[in-house]
Amino acid sequence: MRTVTDFPHEIEVIENTFIPLRDGQQVAARIWRPVDAEQQPVPAVLEYIPYRKRDSSRGRDTQNHPYIAGHGYACVRVDLRGSGDSDGVMVDEYRPQE
Repeated sequence: MRTVTDFPHEIEVIENTFIPLRDGQQVAARIWRPVDAEQQPVPAVLEYIPYRKRDSSRGRDTQNHPYIAGHGYACVRVDLRGSGDSDGVMVDEYRPQE
């Protein structure tokens, strides 16, 4: 398998950042984005699933998300509340609140 590493946009990876929630909790996210995304906003692809961003899906994320970001999108991989590096307790994978 060939890994593509040459993209139209240079990218940066933010390994871990926190997104505040209305109830005071925070969810953890890993972000891939074009380096100029703060000055030139880009659309985002949000992945919000119950599999921790540092575990088994990390290899897949490391291949897929840089490709998308390299083509002008931000990719945001979020740990659900109570999983991975996020605050809270996970009582169900897909609560209506999520």
